[in-house]
Amino acid sequence: MLTEKEQEKKEIRHKYILIGFLILLGLIIFRHTRPYMSGFLGAATLYVLVNGQQKFLTQKLNFKKSLSALLIVLEVLFFILLPLTGLTFLVIDTVSGISINPEAILLQINEFVDTLEERLGFNIFTPENLAALPRVGSNILQLLGNSVYSFVINVIVILFVLYYMLFNNDTFETAIREVLPFKEENKQILAEETRMIIQANAVGIPLLAILQGFFAYLGYLYFGVDNAILYAILTAFATILPIVGTMIVWVPLGITLLLGGDYVNGAALLVYGMFIIGGVDNVARFLLQKKLADIHPLITVFGVLIGIPMFGFWGVIFGPLILSLFILFFNMFRHEYVPGSKAEPRVTTRIKSRKMKIPMVDSVKPKKKKEKRTGH
Repeated sequence: MLTEKEQEKKEIRHKYILIGFLILLGLIIFRHTRPYMSGFLGAATLYVLVNGQQKFLTQKLNFKKSLSALLIVLEVLFFILLPLTGLTFLVIDTVSGISINPEAILLQINEFVDTLEERLGFNIFTPENLAALPRVGSNILQLLGNSVYSFVINVIVILFVLYYMLFNNDTFETAIREVLPFKEENKQILAEETRMIIQANAVGIPLLAILQGFFAYLGYLYFGVDNAILYAILTAFATILPIVGTMIVWVPLGITLLLGGDYVNGAALLVYGMFIIGGVDNVARFLLQKKLADIHPLITVFGVLIGIPMFGFWGVIFGPLILSLFILFFNMFRHEYVPGSKAEPRVTTRIKSRKMKIPMVDSVKPKKKKEKRTGH
């Protein structure tokens, strides 16, 4: 017979062996499902956005889980995924049809640079320095073409995974809560933080893209850019790029107009892009996210820089989420284990937490007054 301590040590040993097996199998599964990770992340994002509908249909309207999950998946397919897929194919098809003539580009660049250098009186550029531009364009087109297959496959993965997440939503959420090594209050905070960050990026980024695409379309149309609607869509997609953002579209368009001899419209488009399109990018991005969730701008910028190389398109959402969770866990550690720390165990919902603390302070004061009265 084993003693109580020996039995306890054996159970702990078995526990860590089981955790080791879970980690090992998890790494194997992750390695072989890595190409479909965008689909899993997309399903998780959409689950956060539409899970409220699932609960309303099943709890309030008494729909069967299978029927309500199917209806929501069809809603996501027709109102989110199909329009997004259509826009993606439109851009790829149009851009892939553009023929790049390096000799013509270099000839226009030479003429423009010669004119500019003649007026300024000194050399600025050389054709050798600018010869890489056509190659950059070709690489972008090749990258777009290679992404089509992955995009379609991940859309299918999103639909299947989302359906089963909605169908088993109660079991799914309970399992996550059970394995989180936090007390109940911190589990609730973590759920709120995750939901707020995902909603802020999943709702705010499309709104910003539509807004910037609209203003860009007006500018391209007014300044005589061919295929204005196409470049407006490209500008909308470029909002997900950190730092450079929409400049990757309107700066080359303005330079192209200048190279073509249209100096007025070219210069005007560059000014319009800097102050109007760029203004919407720099101001509306953070205003929308501040309205939806109190995300610090640095978390957004560096989160996107981290997330896009890791997760592709969905890195726009999950990059800031990972960075925010790191800061959240750091604040939780300070709050729980550092004596005298004033850290709040929150990142994006600090305003809400402050509002929740006010009634608690008010409720303490009357009790103190009552104690003084009874003492007399």
